[in-house]
Amino acid sequence: MRLLAAIATGIVLFGAAPAPPTPSPPTPSPPAPSAPSAVTWGVSPSSAKGPNGRPAFTYKLDPGATLTDYVAVTNHSSRPLTLNLYASDAFTTAQGGFDLLAGGQKPTDVGAWVRFTGATVTIPSTSRLDIPFTLTVPNNATPGDHAGGIVASLAATAADAQGNQVAVDHRVGARIYLRVSGELRPALAVEDLRVRHTGSLNPLAGGTLTATFTVRNTGNVRLTGQPALAASGPFGLGRRSTDGAALAEILPGGELTTTVRMTGVPPLFQLTASAAVAPAAVGDQVLDPQPHSRTARTTVWAMPWPQMGLLVLLALVGWALIAARRRRARQIARTVAAAREEGRSESSRETERTLDGREAPVPAAIGVSRQPSSDSEPPQRPASDADDRGPGHNNRQPDIDRTVQDER
Repeated sequence: MRLLAAIATGIVLFGAAPAPPTPSPPTPSPPAPSAPSAVTWGVSPSSAKGPNGRPAFTYKLDPGATLTDYVAVTNHSSRPLTLNLYASDAFTTAQGGFDLLAGGQKPTDVGAWVRFTGATVTIPSTSRLDIPFTLTVPNNATPGDHAGGIVASLAATAADAQGNQVAVDHRVGARIYLRVSGELRPALAVEDLRVRHTGSLNPLAGGTLTATFTVRNTGNVRLTGQPALAASGPFGLGRRSTDGAALAEILPGGELTTTVRMTGVPPLFQLTASAAVAPAAVGDQVLDPQPHSRTARTTVWAMPWPQMGLLVLLALVGWALIAARRRRARQIARTVAAAREEGRSESSRETERTLDGREAPVPAAIGVSRQPSSDSEPPQRPASDADDRGPGHNNRQPDIDRTVQDER
């Protein structure tokens, strides 16, 4: 059961609230019992004159020292209440809570150093008792912090889920913090580091790194701490870090398990993760010397499956674009080659038609009419107007006639 740091109040429900009392008729049979009322009580540090506002029993003593103090037990119920009164040792739960040993478990630390005059106490209705006790520190007590609590408990019976009657110990108490003088050794250790990487379906986003580890108080001073998580890929690539929630109080020899998460961690195949805790004092304590941070490291695989899938998709798209471009270039080349071949074929057909048909006519010279030549008969020269001209006229052939004859 978790104890309160300040005045603790316990509530025990025995059943429904009682009905208004009615007179029982004088009959031979006993009257039907009414349901017991709910009872509440509280436990707090006190003095001989009553509670003094202390949140806990806090002491600093030397080995062998003895002191007397008071605890106030208040009955808030409308009937007397008998409670068991004892002290026990405290421990830190795995979740970081402050708890005491079970009622049947014998204490061996500060719980065994507290003595009451009686094991039970009866408190009248709506009353308070300031009960004295003594605390004696053994001569061989180890230096450092010792934690426990003073408990007022009420044993009752209740039915479990199967209807069986079981004994239930309802406890209410106040904490004890005792520091025995001597050398202080504040220290925290990080153990059992477990890390996993959860990838994201979004290839453009990183994954989540979850680190779970145990923080153990290996010193002799109750401590808290600030956990931190760092991660990086090969050669320190993509290094990231984050802080976790501050730890609860860890008693000497105690331990708790904490989890730190980091988002946006790139999947770089293999990550190196390190978890560290910076120790800190509880309350107004002063740590001298200041403890050093402890670190634990491990590696975890972080495969970039979405990113690899995206790269494959991009490669396929690029290959398809290149293939389409090449195919289009081949089609254009084939079209151009076909056009050229068609042009050559058309030119060849024109040449063949020219060779198979008539020769193209050659234009005659201006002013000359050609006559078919014969070897037996010389060509007749046409009569010229010069032959009809009178004497004294130059009958020489014009230059154009010579030219024609030369051409022949």
